[in-house]
Amino acid sequence: MIHSLFLINPSGDIFLEKHWKSVVSRSVCDYFFEAQERASEAENVPPIIPTPHHYLLSVYRHAIFFVAVIQTEVPPLFVIEFLHRVVDTFQDYFGSCSEAVIKENVVVVYEVLEEMLDNGFPLATESNILKELIKPPTILRSVVNTITGSSNVGDQLPTGQLSVVPWRRTGVKYTNNEAYFDVIEEIDAIIDKSGCTVAAEIQGVIDACVKLSGMPDLTLSFMNPRLLDDVSFHPCVRFKRWESERILSFIPPDGNFRLLSYHVSAQNLVAIPVYVKHGISFREGSSSGRFEVTLGPKQSMGKTVEGVTVTGQMPKGVLNMTLTPSQGTYVFDPVTKLLSWEVGKINPQKLPSLKGTMVLQAGCSKPDENPTLNLNFKIQQLAISGLKVNRLDMYGEKYKPFKGIKYMTKAGKFQVRT
Repeated sequence: MIHSLFLINPSGDIFLEKHWKSVVSRSVCDYFFEAQERASEAENVPPIIPTPHHYLLSVYRHAIFFVAVIQTEVPPLFVIEFLHRVVDTFQDYFGSCSEAVIKENVVVVYEVLEEMLDNGFPLATESNILKELIKPPTILRSVVNTITGSSNVGDQLPTGQLSVVPWRRTGVKYTNNEAYFDVIEEIDAIIDKSGCTVAAEIQGVIDACVKLSGMPDLTLSFMNPRLLDDVSFHPCVRFKRWESERILSFIPPDGNFRLLSYHVSAQNLVAIPVYVKHGISFREGSSSGRFEVTLGPKQSMGKTVEGVTVTGQMPKGVLNMTLTPSQGTYVFDPVTKLLSWEVGKINPQKLPSLKGTMVLQAGCSKPDENPTLNLNFKIQQLAISGLKVNRLDMYGEKYKPFKGIKYMTKAGKFQVRT
């Protein structure tokens, strides 16, 4: 299984390594560095790199490459899912997952990694079980540990580890019993020059924060469960019940967890919530060009589109841009040729626009193609796929919990060709 893990920053420094079986030399990462040099962007480094004696599997998150080294054939998604789980665990423990934070909490990081894998095989990957084994760092705990010489390791084995529901500890008690569910959808789309959709799909997740006493048994049903495609569940979900009735039945872990992730890939089901009108032109033999972009809401079900930003990589021949935004602020970097426009909210009564001229290099030929615009936005209280939770019921406990559902749609890789 997994022999070693290397954490590499964007400048190519290995700032942390962990070995579970034999010690693998750092020189194995040279193959990774070669692939990194060939890739134009960090996200384009191949996730699987074969070498003469090993395979390198990596994920790139929070400006860090998490590179796992394996020696035998294993299902690659198994390793990649484990690496994502490592990142999520660090984020849960330390509040963020950056190079500085990992270096600051290096002892806890090693202790957590030691518990997550046993002889290279995943053992404890549930956050709440890990927190019983290794206490999360606090200022008070680190002061006490420094004075007394004790560590963050728990005194006893978590009760959940020995039960049939290893993701939930026994004897949980809360004064306020509450269960919150966030339905978050990310829309990936490519829109062509004429405004038609070339490709569109929705990646969705349901994140839960459950703080319920005892051993509750929950059922969650949807108005339209047939929308969901390619569903991936938390181990607590009873799959047979989902297959037969399309109802989620589960004993939840204590605290925060991802209940399920899903995919909506049917083109006709993906509504595009914003449109872009653009007029970007370069005249042959002229040292100037025109730039005009207008944004507007479309199929946003009356909800406000907010947090809008537009970025575009301009052609190399563009020296400068003089633009006037009707809303928000723009920045053009003449070195990297990157245009960034912070729009904010879209008001349907007064659509935001960015208009002006571009200064081109003298004697330079007309650019071969127009720039591609990347959009970022979010819409509160809307699941763009139309997914709706019907009801949430609880069995096995007598109290009445407080229940809340929240929806959000945001842009993933949303590109507009001009």
